[in-house]
Amino acid sequence: MGVFRMPSLGADMEAGKLVEWLKRAGDAIAAGDVIAVVETQKGAIEVEAFESGIVESHLVAVGQTVPVGTPLAMIRGEGTAAAPAAGPAAVPVPQIAPSPAAPPLSGAPQPPAFRASPAARRFAAEHAIELTGMRGSGPDGAIVFVDVEQALQGRRDAAPAAPPRPPPTAAGPPATGMAAMRQAIAAAMERSKREIPHYYVAHAADVTAAFDALAAFNATRAPRDRVLFGAALLGAVARALARFPEFNGFHRGGAFEPAPRIHVGMAIALRGGGLVAPAIHDADKLALPDLMRAMHDLADRVRAGRFRSSEIADPTITLTSLGERGVDAVLGVIYPPQVAIVGAGTPALRPWVVDGAVVARRLCRLTLAADHRVSDGHRGALFLAEVARLAENPELP
Repeated sequence: MGVFRMPSLGADMEAGKLVEWLKRAGDAIAAGDVIAVVETQKGAIEVEAFESGIVESHLVAVGQTVPVGTPLAMIRGEGTAAAPAAGPAAVPVPQIAPSPAAPPLSGAPQPPAFRASPAARRFAAEHAIELTGMRGSGPDGAIVFVDVEQALQGRRDAAPAAPPRPPPTAAGPPATGMAAMRQAIAAAMERSKREIPHYYVAHAADVTAAFDALAAFNATRAPRDRVLFGAALLGAVARALARFPEFNGFHRGGAFEPAPRIHVGMAIALRGGGLVAPAIHDADKLALPDLMRAMHDLADRVRAGRFRSSEIADPTITLTSLGERGVDAVLGVIYPPQVAIVGAGTPALRPWVVDGAVVARRLCRLTLAADHRVSDGHRGALFLAEVARLAENPELP
């Protein structure tokens, strides 16, 4: 009997709200089938099953918010007998539990219990922050990681201790929607800059020939079938990773874990603000027209509020491009536990020296932010130069 759990959909996620079951008890499922929809600070995400079988029972009701790792359903393997009908499955559904309190001293009042996530407790203990009396922004007032970070920042600024947060009112509700997403992004990026020793390298790629080749390829194709430079760039990152695997993976538990496959996260700006970076799976194996279709599909679904848990949880590196915004370059912040992020500015005509003469060439400034615990500037420069070489010479059918 397998257990289908609330997945972790990024370093900034501590809990999720079950908003819809797409498979009922008794339904057959295959690995990769969407079984439920979960709401997080990034939006509504379709969550996939990781094994085939039969949905034995649901353990969490629609509308309930539970921590990452909570059992949501029981999955019975194919060919396995059904569980006895008497009584529900004996799998506990963990909640954000009250903090255990030490036995009170004789005559001393016992401090009130509070609710806090494991990450919040651990961070508070590391920085000697008292949680008793603090009201958090998590489910039912639970204290979550970002609440403790805010308390620590207040202490560093020598500001008076903030009073406990009042219960939500019409004048001051907890962060929701875009405010919650901004809060989640800020927490992840603050953690990244605090924990990851970033280093940066930059390279100017002459993509004139690439744009000419793409223009010739697209000349007889409908707009939806054309290949844009963004696809050539994403493909270049993916193929370069095959030669430089130290930039493709995760830093967890004090060690680097190389990823066996290449899933490039594509940063996508949402309508109304906010940002997500879901993965293009096995991007190194896709021809440019297929990669362009995958990028169109992913961007359309993300902006419609529909993307899958594997797309959010799987990126092994991220590509961020502000090419349409007219900027020369972007210096990214690594999304933990990834170890690198590639940035691309606007490809634009610039003066460039070719064979001793100054000519107009289309240049794209590429940047790399990488984790110094895993790689160094020498390897980073070689990797970025390989990305540039491949972007300058896209492989078109």
